Amino acid sequence: MLRKRSSKRRTEAGFTMIEAVVALALVTIVLAAIGTLVATNARGAWKLEQRVALVDTARLVASTLPRAGAPMPEDLGGRVAGHRWQMRLTPFLDDVPVVPESRFIPQLVELRVQSPSGAILSLETVRLQARSGDQ
Repeated sequence: MLRKRSSKRRTEAGFTMIEAVVALALVTIVLAAIGTLVATNARGAWKLEQRVALVDTARLVASTLPRAGAPMPEDLGGRVAGHRWQMRLTPFLDDVPVVPESRFIPQLVELRVQSPSGAILSLETVRLQARSGDQ
């Protein structure tokens, strides 16, 4: 009687070294992608917070201006909550003649706000300024 040689079966269950290295590489790639995404989102959130702070400062400065038609100095500036601001009034369209019967003269208002980190927000608008004799 011939005896057949039975092949030796593996009784151990688990991963081979190559499978473990491949799995570790995949986990590393996924974690790197997630880390990059989180860093990008954090940077975007920081820039958004900075922009909101600039806009809030500009609104605060604009809300303290004299009422419409009241005289204003030509250059204003200061500091609010660590933000530097500067406002300048100039004639709107220098080369266009103002209507003589109008009570108001249009002026260009330029507001510039700079955050402590150096980010700058510039706003421009037109304000009607009462003529000298109409106040």
